[in-house]
Amino acid sequence: MTVDTSQRPTAGGAPPRKSGLLHRVSGWAMRHAGPAVLLWVVALVAVTVASTLVGNEYRNDTSLPGTDSQRVIETFQEHQPEASTDSIQIVLHDGAGLSQPATRSRITAMLTEVGTLPHVADVADPFTARGSVSADGQTAYATVALDVAAPDMPAEDVRTIIAKAQEIDGSGLQVELGGDLVRGAQESSGGASEGAGILAALVILVFLFGSLLAASLPLLTALFAVGSTLGLLVLASHLFTVPDYTAPVMMLVGLGVGIDYALLIFSRYRSEILNGVDRPRAAQIALDTAGRSVLFAGCTVVIALLGLLALGLGALQGVALGVTLTVLMTMLAAVSLLPALLTLFGKRIERSVRKHAAKSRRHPGDGWRKLAVLIQRRPWVPLLAGTAALVAMCLPALDLRLGFADAGTDDPATTTRKAYDLLAQGFGPGFNGPLIVVSEGDQAAAEALNAKLATDPGIAAVTPPQLMADGKVATVMAFPKSAPQDEATSDLVQRLRDTTLPALSADTNATYLIGGATAAADDFAAAVSKRLPIFVLVVVGLSALLLLAVFRSILIPIKAALLNLLSIGASLGAITLVFQHGWFGAQQGPIEAFVPVMIFAIVFGLSMDYEVFLISRIHEEWRRTGDAREAVREGLANTGTVITAAAAIMIVVFGAFLLSPSRMLQQFGLGLAVAVLLDAVLIRCVIVPAVLRLLGDRAWWLPRGLDRAIPTIALERDDR
Repeated sequence: MTVDTSQRPTAGGAPPRKSGLLHRVSGWAMRHAGPAVLLWVVALVAVTVASTLVGNEYRNDTSLPGTDSQRVIETFQEHQPEASTDSIQIVLHDGAGLSQPATRSRITAMLTEVGTLPHVADVADPFTARGSVSADGQTAYATVALDVAAPDMPAEDVRTIIAKAQEIDGSGLQVELGGDLVRGAQESSGGASEGAGILAALVILVFLFGSLLAASLPLLTALFAVGSTLGLLVLASHLFTVPDYTAPVMMLVGLGVGIDYALLIFSRYRSEILNGVDRPRAAQIALDTAGRSVLFAGCTVVIALLGLLALGLGALQGVALGVTLTVLMTMLAAVSLLPALLTLFGKRIERSVRKHAAKSRRHPGDGWRKLAVLIQRRPWVPLLAGTAALVAMCLPALDLRLGFADAGTDDPATTTRKAYDLLAQGFGPGFNGPLIVVSEGDQAAAEALNAKLATDPGIAAVTPPQLMADGKVATVMAFPKSAPQDEATSDLVQRLRDTTLPALSADTNATYLIGGATAAADDFAAAVSKRLPIFVLVVVGLSALLLLAVFRSILIPIKAALLNLLSIGASLGAITLVFQHGWFGAQQGPIEAFVPVMIFAIVFGLSMDYEVFLISRIHEEWRRTGDAREAVREGLANTGTVITAAAAIMIVVFGAFLLSPSRMLQQFGLGLAVAVLLDAVLIRCVIVPAVLRLLGDRAWWLPRGLDRAIPTIALERDDR
């Protein structure tokens, strides 16, 4: 194997090249700093005002065309279209029994008042409705039927129903409320999470730069980008299907990525200032090097997110659109708003930078050079130890079980969780997640279905067949003996679909379908598993091709892909241990069905960020010196501090979402924080230097024929 050294420049450097789009945008921003900042302010205000005036049209599209659970939904829409409204459950419990005259009178009066509230169409009397009182007479539920669908029900009206129902709580009577609308109404917006992350990021930046002004520039850049994107997302929701959880996920990624991108450019600017370069030239060099790395890294994140489109799942396409838009806006802010701010505050920043550097007793890269030298002495030890640690953390992910959150994973202090527990205690654990079995056939086929399900060992009870309004389809509610999120319930669904119902269908010539929350979660997991290989191939393949074009190397993209997959596996392993097995006091339950796919896309993109930032600097040094060992040492010395600081910011921003009341956001926050921690500390600062030490000059090997065939994408445009 030979190494192509033709790409190394001479000591005089590369000849100047024509200005590209990056130069034109950043150059204009630096020459017209005031108007550039004003444009961003106007854009932020404009989209904020416009989004406030028109409001959002968020819609949660969980459709899975072709699956049994989706066909059940379509059957209801076709044969009973008027049944598109939602309902709320009022759960009542009294250890002394609900049939006492005084208790029953209080309940009846409350239900009558609830029936007069806005959007309440009907309230079922639990004492007359069949099966609404538990066998021991201590627990009952009343169904509050609404006259609107869930998206059209105001949260304030839901809270009014909750308050009115709980007015009679006390004197031995417990009143709790359940239903998705109640869960949504009791959740906060999560603003404390974003605020905590921003504050922690500011603290880290102040420690890094020793100046509040310098620290505020990356933060301000990120806030402008995220704020503008949030308004654009609201406007886009009128044109595309955007789920309501897209905004917090967008803010989660946008804050971390936005601060990091601005930080990496600003850090290079700061280092050039300390090297004696004048401010305009320092900004130009920073944008020609770190700025190009930011754009390339952002493109890898976009590719990873757009890879979600290969899954063909409507619920994820809107999220992919929102987060992609966020990354694009952060890239634009990093190369336009930040240069303008550097121009406006350049003198004050230079003074604070030099003052902080004068107080420092040693060069910030000395410690990283020592670490690089230590790793290069015995590279196999850190390589094998680090890889073994990552593999061990990946192992719990093999047991990962997908599902959808329900009230059973809510905080035990919430009314929805209390209602869930009371219903499980009074009517059995499967009462909270009945299977909806549809029979498309005659009455005899429906009766045969009822009889067959009643004898199944995994089913506690079934309801009599209920004909829909047009009399063509019947439904049976089957209550499993296990809880909705238990693995036994998923096994029951699988057995019914694979064995029980096909055999029954052969006897009756009827079609049977199983729907409900558990069945839908199983269908989603199956759809993701089926399409995951294509998704991984698209994301990994395109990202590897980009790295191949940039670094002119075969081995660098392979190494990056393998290590990124390990960091993703380790983050999923951490999520499995915490949220599925209940480590650290978390509520046990399955992992949100779409979280692993989203984490894969986001983490793979973010991992490529640090790969690009580190390898581009090492590649820059290698092209300058031709010494592979020195290139690794200097590359790590010049990027170790900023990568660590950038990672720390991402970790605190992502980790702050563990404070969110949303289980989904908690899982996102933990997964992303763990992935970034492992990637920045273990992979980039330990494993990668060890691998590059073992590869030497071969790390930059590329067959001449392939070198001529692929286009050149330059990151290190430094014409000094």
